Formats: sequence, C-alpha cells, structure tokens
Amino acid sequence: MTELDFSHDPAARSWLASAQAPGADFPIQNLPFGVVRRRGSQEALRGAVAIGDQALDLAALHGRSVLTGDAAQALALAAQPALNAFMAAGPATWRALRHALFNALRDDAPPAVQQAVAGCLIPLTDVEHALPTRLGDYTDFYTSLHHAVNVGKLLFPDRPLTPNFQWLPIAYHGRASSVVVSGTDFHRPHGQAMPPGAAAPVYTPCTRLDYELEMGFFIGPGNAMGQPVKLDAAEQHIFGMCLLNDWSARDHQFWEMAPLGPFLGKNFCTSISPWIVTMDALVPYRVPFERPEGDPQPLAYLDGAANRAAGGVDVQLSVGIESAQHRAHGLPAAEVSRTSFHHQYWTIAQMLTQHTVGGCNLQAGDLCGTGTISGPTHAEAGAIVELSVGGTQPITLAGTGEQRTFLQDGDAVILSGWCEKPGAARIGFGSCRGTVLPALAD
Repeated sequence: MTELDFSHDPAARSWLASAQAPGADFPIQNLPFGVVRRRGSQEALRGAVAIGDQALDLAALHGRSVLTGDAAQALALAAQPALNAFMAAGPATWRALRHALFNALRDDAPPAVQQAVAGCLIPLTDVEHALPTRLGDYTDFYTSLHHAVNVGKLLFPDRPLTPNFQWLPIAYHGRASSVVVSGTDFHRPHGQAMPPGAAAPVYTPCTRLDYELEMGFFIGPGNAMGQPVKLDAAEQHIFGMCLLNDWSARDHQFWEMAPLGPFLGKNFCTSISPWIVTMDALVPYRVPFERPEGDPQPLAYLDGAANRAAGGVDVQLSVGIESAQHRAHGLPAAEVSRTSFHHQYWTIAQMLTQHTVGGCNLQAGDLCGTGTISGPTHAEAGAIVELSVGGTQPITLAGTGEQRTFLQDGDAVILSGWCEKPGAARIGFGSCRGTVLPALAD
C-alpha cells in the first residue's frame, strides 16, 4: 500500500481558488484523470486532470514544456486520447506525474509555472468526456454480502446465499462494448421474461428496470497469461477507481439466470463516471479488511497482512432518482439510498487476485466492477429491487411524491461518491448519470 506523502497534506492549497471551495470534489489532493475535449467541438480527445472547477488539458501542458524528467515522460503518456499507455507504465510513473502536477498547482508554485498552467485550464462546464481508456475487457464482480442476501431472499428464500459466496469473489464477464461514459442515455431493452404463473415466456420491453450502485477499478500494468498476480502485489496493478452503474433488466435477468449468469439482463448499458480517482489519492481513506466473527476466513492465497490492515476503502456513496417531474419543476433528484464501499465482503486486491488465479491475463485499461454496494440496513440498499423488496413495496420520491417499484421512462439515476473525514482533504468522484429512454419500436 502507498504511504502518505506531501500530496495528501490537508493544509495544502492551490492558487486556483475553486479547488478550495467547500464541498469541492476535486481539491489539489485529488487530481483525478479523464479524457476530454471542448464541448461540441471536433478537437482531438486528450488526457486531462480535474482541479476545482477546471480541467487541466494535459496535451496543452505537454506542449508548454513545464514539466521535466520522469514527470515530463509521464505527461506525454497521459496526454494521449486514451490512458492505456499511462496506466501500463505503473505506479512510479503515475506518482511522478501526480507529484509534479501537485507542485505546479499549489499556491507557492513559481509565478511563471502558474501562468503556464493557467493557460491550459478549461472550465468543467465547457468539456465533454469520452471513456478514459480503449476498453478491451470488462468484468463485474458480486461482492456485497448484504446485496447477495437481499436479492437471494427474493429468489431462494430458504437459501439466499450461495455456498461459494463467502469463499471467493464471484464475477461474470461483462460486455465492454456497451460501457458508456456518464451522461449517455439509453433505451429500455427488449428481451424474454417469464411472468409469474405463466407456462411460457414472453418477449417484451423490460418491465423491471433497475440500477446497481457500484464502483469500478481500472487495471494498470497487466500480467502475462498463465502468471497469477499474488495478493501482496495486486494493488500495483490497479490504477484507480470510478463510480459505475450496472443497469439491470431484472425480469430478463432472473429468467435467463438458469443455470448460467447474467447476459442480456446486463449487457445493454453500463455507465461509469468520467474521472478516475487514483489509488494514491485514496491513501488517507484506506481501512482494515475485516470479517464478521464466525464467518469463514479467506483461503491463504486471498489473505495477507497488508490486505488485513488497509485493504478496504471508505467511500461514501449516494443514489438519486430524478424523474421527468423533478426536471419539469426544477427540483433536485430524490436521494433514495446512501451507503459506503467499506461494507464490501471482498477487497479490490482480492478481486484482482481471484481474477488472475487461473492464469487470466489482464491488460492495461481493462475495467472491473465491484458488484452492487449495499450496507446492513434497508436504507443502504444499492438497487431498487432491494429497496422495493422485489417490487412489492413502492418507494416514494422526495419532492414529487411519485412512487417507484422499478425505473420508469424518463427517470435519471445519479450516483455520487466522496471520501471525507477529519484531518484529511475531501476526495470526490463527481457523479455518474444516465437517463432511461423509451424502448425502441420493434
């Protein structure tokens, strides 16, 4: 695990005033990476870093020769239209650029540096985002004990938890082609479903559309085929984290999951937030990995002192639903749940190690989802199927009084995430948003 250094100093300030705004997601201690261009333009996409209410254009900065040495080489990689090469370069390269950007943005940077960097800033309101990597593969895990039990009770009341859940991080191979950046809307999917009590399935637009509150993590350096990544080395292969919404057609999903896992119920859209918060930025928010007393302990290859001491990450998470009525009346989205990532039953290092234990070769820029994040109370559920108890108990949206058992056309779901505690700078993830459009006509 990375240790605290000067870039985590909560007293550090930037010469960019908006980086110190109360509740700001992107202070100087964060510096998340993404890929942008000016909104509505045909400019080339390029790497960027969020600071305050601005995006620092890394291609423009590279052209000004402000950084030198290892940091300049790292900048050249991060300025490209996708971050794969930068991610592949590894932690030392990531850290060299993080430290150099921190020094260039802090309030005691030389005036000439401040002026040069200021000329590379673009207001966040003026940029549009692309996926941060050329996404070769996407794997989605299933690692929340509370979510597994909640959903399992709906399907198998007598045995809600599968026998393997407490022994390994379960996952399925998702569809990389339908991963989209926040703000990309999608149509309600068609598929097969088995109505209750029916003798045959029907082909229909999804009637039980759901979201899943997840986080994603991006792979840095890959591993050779046949060469597993040991747990103690796993985080050297993880670049950073984002928010992820694994949209789910529950009626289609539950019909097709006999006997195999999700396919069409999941592959129509997966949304991610545009900024990747690096693992270095999250160092102040690492927490111990703990197992409830009496639960099975991980097998040796999934256990280690470093993972026990600080394998978890305490990210606060919120889900809001913004209906068409909310938008029409200028009302904020209705928060429907709030939880924390530290509730997950498995850590991201354990997920990566399990992914590679059979010799699977990960590649730089690959995306992994953590699975739905639910806490121990009903208000901490990470999906509407849990909040509505399988559609039997409608939830009420604040502001409009509308009720939902599942998502309706026009509903936007907004995921938000942040880390915050005394003695550390607030680290935000921004938001992940998507809106449900009506199903296309056959």
